[in-house]
Amino acid sequence: MKHRLLFKRKNRIIIKLLIGMFISACLFLTGIYFISFLLGPPALISEQNTIYYSSNGEVIGEESGLGNRYWLNLDEMPSAFVDATLLIEDQHFFEHHGFDLKRIAGAIVKNVQSLTLREGASTLTQQYARNIFLSHEKTWTRKLKEAFYTIRLEMYYSKEEILEGYLNTVYYGHGAYGVEAASKYFFNKSAEKLDLAESAMLAGIPKGPTYYSPFNNEENASNRQAIILNVMRDNGAITNEEYNDAKAEELAYSETRKIDKEMVGPYFQDLVLSEAANLLDLEMNAIRTGGFNIYTTLDIDQQSTLEATTSSTISTQSDIEIGAIAMDPKSGAIRALIGGRDYQESTFNRAVDALRMPGSTFKPFLYYAALNNGYTASTLLESKPTTFMLEDGEVYAPSNYNDYYAEEPITLAQALSLSDNIYAVKTNLYLGADNLVKTARQFGITSDLPAVPSLALGTATVSLKEMVTAYGMLANGGRQIDGHTIEKITDQNGKVIFERKNKPGPLVLEPKQTFILTNLMTGMFDHNLDGYTAVTGASIADSLTRPYAGKSGTTNSDNWMIGYSPSLVTGIWTGYDDNRAMEVVAESAYAKKIWADFMEYAHKELPQENFIAPVGVVGIPIDPNTGALATPYCDTSVIMYFEKGTEPRRYCTEHFHEEDEFEVGPDKDKGIIERWFDLF
Repeated sequence: MKHRLLFKRKNRIIIKLLIGMFISACLFLTGIYFISFLLGPPALISEQNTIYYSSNGEVIGEESGLGNRYWLNLDEMPSAFVDATLLIEDQHFFEHHGFDLKRIAGAIVKNVQSLTLREGASTLTQQYARNIFLSHEKTWTRKLKEAFYTIRLEMYYSKEEILEGYLNTVYYGHGAYGVEAASKYFFNKSAEKLDLAESAMLAGIPKGPTYYSPFNNEENASNRQAIILNVMRDNGAITNEEYNDAKAEELAYSETRKIDKEMVGPYFQDLVLSEAANLLDLEMNAIRTGGFNIYTTLDIDQQSTLEATTSSTISTQSDIEIGAIAMDPKSGAIRALIGGRDYQESTFNRAVDALRMPGSTFKPFLYYAALNNGYTASTLLESKPTTFMLEDGEVYAPSNYNDYYAEEPITLAQALSLSDNIYAVKTNLYLGADNLVKTARQFGITSDLPAVPSLALGTATVSLKEMVTAYGMLANGGRQIDGHTIEKITDQNGKVIFERKNKPGPLVLEPKQTFILTNLMTGMFDHNLDGYTAVTGASIADSLTRPYAGKSGTTNSDNWMIGYSPSLVTGIWTGYDDNRAMEVVAESAYAKKIWADFMEYAHKELPQENFIAPVGVVGIPIDPNTGALATPYCDTSVIMYFEKGTEPRRYCTEHFHEEDEFEVGPDKDKGIIERWFDLF
C-alpha cells in the first residue's frame, strides 16, 4: 500500500511538472509573438558594402550590397525554378508559419548527439531573415534573433513576398546574388528564359556555392541537379518525359562571365574573403554584405609586376596554368598572389587549393634534418645508379634527371645544387623516412605525407602556400610564420573588430642549421658548384644581381621554383590542371624565369641584403669536389659554412702536382708553404 501511494505521488509530481513546462513554453512563445508584434514589420532592404584595401591604404575591391543587384517579381520567374527551389530547400513552405517543427526536432536530436550546432533545419523564411538581417555564425544568440525576425516576416508579409525576397537575395557564388544575377552569370540570359535543366542546376547552388557551383566543381553540381530533378518527378512537379529530357540536356554555360572583381588581384581577394570569414567566424555571404573595411597585405606594385611577368613569359598558345605567391618572410604577409592565368576562365585558386607534387623543392626539409643528424656541407655520398632493397622486400630504383651521375662521391653542397636524387634517397633511408615527415611538420607542412623513401624526391602532394610559408621560415632564421592576407578589419562604424599582432613567431628551427642550409641553397646559382651537370639555377644565374637562396623542382607534370632573400620569399608553380606531362621544352623554363624576373624587380629599389651568419658558425674555403679545405692548387673553391667544431680538418690533395712548383708566373719562386700562407 505504501509503495502504491508513493508511486501515485510521483506520478502527480511528474504530471504537474509536464503541465508547468507546457504552460511555460506557451507563455514563452506567446511572449515572443507579442514582442514580435510590438516590433512591427522588419525593413526588407539592407544595403552594405565591404571594401578591401591594399597594404598602403588604396582601395583594391568592393563587395556590392543589395542595391546593386537585380530584382525580379515572383511571377517573372519560371515556375520550374520556383518549384525546384521549394522542393529541395523547404517543401512545406506554404504550410508552416516560419518553422518546420518536424525538421527542427530531427535536427535537435542530431545536434544533441554530436554536441554541436552543425545540423540545421532552416526554412526559406529563416534563411531570408538570416541573409538580410544577421550573420551566419552558429550560436544560440543568433538563432534567437533569427527566430524573432522569422516570426515578424511571417506575421507582416505574405508567403509570396517572402519567397520573392528570398529568391532575389540568396547567394549563388561568384558575386551573384539573386536568381537574375545568377542566370546572367551562369547562362548569359534572363532568369525568365531558364529551362527546366538550367532551373534545377541553379536551385542546387545556394546550399554551398563553392561546392556546388558548376564553375568550381561540375561533378558535384551535376549530381545535385540530378537529385533535384528526381525530387521534382517524385513529387509530381514534372513528368517522366520532362525528367528524361532535362537529364539528357547538355547545359550551355556562359562563355564570357562577368567578373565581380575587375580590380587588383581577384584570386587574392577571394582568399581575403575566405580568411575574413574564418577570422570573424561568419559565412562568406555575411562578409560580403557586412559593411566591413578589410585592410589587406597586398602590395599593388608587386601584384601588378607578378601578373605582367606571367603574361609576358607564358606563351598565349599554351594552356599551362600557374600558381604564384610572394610573401614577407618575417611576418607571413602575402604581398602578391596569382591563382591562375585567367580569373574569367577559372576562379580555382591554384596557389592555395591545388595539391601537387613538389619534386625536388621538398629536399631542403630533408637536408635540414640531415644537418641536425651529423651531416655537413662536405659530407660525401656516391652518386651512381643504385637499386635499394627495402625492408618489405620491395625494390626501389630512383634515377637522376636525364640519367646523369657523377659515378663517384659528391658533397652535400653539390648534391643540393645539382639536385642529385640518389644522394637524397640514400640520406632519407639513413635518417629514416619518419624523420623527414617529422621535419616537414616542423616547417608547417600539414598535407598528408607518406613515410616512404621517395618522399625525399617530393612525391607527396602539397600546396604552394604551404611550401612558400615553409621556405619563409628558412628566410627569417627559423621562426614560425602564418601566411595571411589580412592585417585589420573594422565594422561599418569604424570600430576595429580584428587587428593582427605582428609579433615574431616562436623559434622552431635551429638557427645555425637554418643558416647553413640557406647558404647551401644559394649554390643552385653558383657555377663553381657545377659538376657532372650544371647547377639547377644555371639558366637564370646570370640575370640575378644579388644573393638569393632557392630550390627548383620538376616532376612529369609540375615545375616549381621557390627562392628567397632576407626580405621576400616567392614561389612559382606551373603545370596543367589535368596533370598531363609538359612536352614543350619552353614550358619547363617558365617557373624559373618568372621567379627571377619578379624577384629582381621587387628588389630593385632595396639596398643590398645578405644572410647573416649566427654565432657559432664559421665560413671556410672548400674544394667543392672533394669537400676538403681548399688549397692554392684547387681549380676553384667555395665558401661553405659549418657549425664550429664540425668543419673539415683535411686539406685537398687531389689537385696538387709536383710540376706546379715550376710554373711560370709571379709566384713561381714561392714554395707550397708560402702559397698556403698567402691564401689564408
